[in-house]
Amino acid sequence: MLVQPWDAAIDDDEWRAWLADGRDFGQLVVNDLTGRWPVAVPAHFVFDGGQEVILHLARTNPVWPALDRAGHALLSVVDDYAFVPATWRAADDIPREHGVPTSYYAAVQLAGPVTVVDDPHQKAEFLRSQLAHFQPAGDHGLVQVGEPPYGRMLSAIRGLRLHVEQVTAKFKYDDHKPVALREHVAEMLAERGEGRDAQARTQQLRRLAGHSGT
Repeated sequence: MLVQPWDAAIDDDEWRAWLADGRDFGQLVVNDLTGRWPVAVPAHFVFDGGQEVILHLARTNPVWPALDRAGHALLSVVDDYAFVPATWRAADDIPREHGVPTSYYAAVQLAGPVTVVDDPHQKAEFLRSQLAHFQPAGDHGLVQVGEPPYGRMLSAIRGLRLHVEQVTAKFKYDDHKPVALREHVAEMLAERGEGRDAQARTQQLRRLAGHSGT
């Protein structure tokens, strides 16, 4: 992922806070057995905010042989995106339709070695951690090895622990453009109000507050 200097995270706290703010679904990516094609698996995950991601997948998922061989994987998370039309970004001295369109988005990629977890007690702990994150009200059954309702299902899944060694974070919201243009785009995002326009605008204004621009 290309990260221009003006699109980089301000610091580690920025991308960590962005992930912690409800972003817990992404694509786990690993090279296949031939090394030619990447395998991408959509999955919910839990990130501890430090150096570890845990998730689980069905034992029958075709990604396991690739993970066993590669030993490394990348988890990609993208959100707060919006298409910005040419007319919104044109300088004052050119026709509006001569502006250059772009995409706004935030993206974080976590990469590192993986550990496959098959021990039933560890898998049960994974599930308890995930349920605590996704169902904090506790309105779910007991997760214990050999106990109903989930104990007998543990053999149908494998756990995965991603040890984060490399992070690439990008917040692409025109930080290198003049403040007036960025404020105009923010107004237009609010006016259009489609898809993730509101979320993209929130990120753009947050970055604008931290970067004065020119």
